[in-house]
Amino acid sequence: MKPLNSQTEAQQIEVPSAHPDKVKSWSTEKIRNFSIIAHIDHGKSTLADRLLETTKTISARDMSSQVLDNMDLEKERGITIKLQAARCEYKGHVLNLIDTPGHVDFTYEVSRSLAACEGALLVVDASQGIEAQTMANVYLALDNDLEIIPVLNKIDLPAAEPERVIGEIEGGIGLDCSNIVHASAKSGIGIDDILQSIVELVPPPPAPTGGAFRALIFDSYYDPYKGIIVFFRVVDGCIKSGDKVRFINSKVDHDTVEIGVLTPNQVPKEYLMAGEVGYLYGSIKDVLDARVGDTITLTSEFKKSLLPEYKEIEAMEGYAESVPMMYAGLFPVDADDYENLRDSLGKLRLNDASLTYEPESSGALGFGFRIGFLGLLHMEIIQERLEREYDLDLIVTAPSVVYEVETTKGEIVMVSSAAKMPEQQLRAKTSEPYVRIEVLTPSEYNGKVMELGQERRGILKDIKYATETRSTIVYEMPLAEVITDFFDQLKSRTKGYSSMEYKLIGYRESPLVRLDVLINGDMAPPLSTICHVDQAQRTGRGLVNALKEFIPRQLFKVQVQAAIGAKIIASSSISAMRKDVTAKCYGGDISRKKKLLKKQAAGKKRMKMMGNVEVPQSAFTAVLKIDKSEGSGD
Repeated sequence: MKPLNSQTEAQQIEVPSAHPDKVKSWSTEKIRNFSIIAHIDHGKSTLADRLLETTKTISARDMSSQVLDNMDLEKERGITIKLQAARCEYKGHVLNLIDTPGHVDFTYEVSRSLAACEGALLVVDASQGIEAQTMANVYLALDNDLEIIPVLNKIDLPAAEPERVIGEIEGGIGLDCSNIVHASAKSGIGIDDILQSIVELVPPPPAPTGGAFRALIFDSYYDPYKGIIVFFRVVDGCIKSGDKVRFINSKVDHDTVEIGVLTPNQVPKEYLMAGEVGYLYGSIKDVLDARVGDTITLTSEFKKSLLPEYKEIEAMEGYAESVPMMYAGLFPVDADDYENLRDSLGKLRLNDASLTYEPESSGALGFGFRIGFLGLLHMEIIQERLEREYDLDLIVTAPSVVYEVETTKGEIVMVSSAAKMPEQQLRAKTSEPYVRIEVLTPSEYNGKVMELGQERRGILKDIKYATETRSTIVYEMPLAEVITDFFDQLKSRTKGYSSMEYKLIGYRESPLVRLDVLINGDMAPPLSTICHVDQAQRTGRGLVNALKEFIPRQLFKVQVQAAIGAKIIASSSISAMRKDVTAKCYGGDISRKKKLLKKQAAGKKRMKMMGNVEVPQSAFTAVLKIDKSEGSGD
């Protein structure tokens, strides 16, 4: 008989020699699994630092700011991109903190992290109050039936208004705040109270049923030396180092080389039991084998060899493959970097299973890739990581959403770029994705928010007053209107005091057209865009005017046009750089000057036929800035 490695004496038990799944005396009473819910910049990462520091999980010399944020990009932007997990001890209890990304783009990963917990700390900035993303994640936590512990952070700030914010939490969410914890993660105020609340209020994981091993994957990432490392929460049974496991949805089997817990450093263990949170790695080479939300169990052959009575188990509910919300083209500035870009995307996908890409070619930009993103922030992060980590210079085309087109033959075509849009005569019906968007704003800005919503083809659904001074405005609007500069405009019009959260609600029929851009009569597919027929004229006019500013002048006149099919709807021209060839003519007959000008004109005409117009990166993002900013005057 061999004792199980465990952090607490209360949990040390004897493991039968047959298999740890036989263990029925295992107790989960001393385990607490919790997450932290907070809006961006409300102090989530700082609070995690203080919890690890107070419980002496990390020594003082190893402590650093935002210790759970591994990437420089996370620390610079002040956001969590890749979630982490950390195990600490407090008063004889094992506390497993499962960190979550804080942005709307990563909602699915947040939902899977919350599914691995029994409780959540709701951290609210005492000076800013409830924000949209906080509300969205609270609803996710309530859907997962979590015990929510409200925490009022940053109470030591001069601008803190504890009473007002408590009123918002009670009125907007309906949580009882009579015992709310007042804290300051930066100053270390109230940290012990938070830890005590976790121990007292968060329920322990359900006791093991004696059934087969099951675990929920809430994250995975690529390590260059160990391969794919999987983070999981054991739901039932037990796993031992060396077991053969199966990922149910991926339908792949792997041997485990090592299992262990995260403190947050990886500490190997011999066993992990029901309720515990840990990691494993083995012969896993592709992150697509270990997707977030998948269920791990033992392989059939392995189970039968040990325990013949075990039957196949079903995957846990909630698994979904990530679906891109928008697409954009990525092209290397130097064509020789194409292979490097392909290899870099392959390596990056090892850390991000939600990244999808396929080869794409363009007459103007050469060879590149069409990449699917979860949202605008996801796109920015991927672009920045490629440029930083793999030393690439990239051109990114304007993002577009996925449209649904029904052809005249009755076929449904999903269109992710304007280049793939069927010709007008072949389209029977076009539909675009709609989102439900909730904007939290001070009530004094309600008019400006509603004005912005109307400009973006939004349908006003509801206005709720959380308090006398704070409102929630609910709109349904096309996703294409949101992914451009909607958030920038919202912040601008409300002086930075508003926040937003959105979710996809399905497709709705809309009259859509493909707007093509012609430069010197040649089609420029990367600049083509799909837009609503009522906005086509304004979009086309704004686009050609923007391109006129961005495209540098040539030695010949350049014509820039916007067209729907064969119909030109907007046109502009970039005048040629002119050299005064008559400068040396001092007097004499006028025909001499005309002869020189005629010769120059013939040369420019020949140059126009042979010359290429170089379109800079800024021109490809011009489509993001145009019709929206100009539309307010219409």
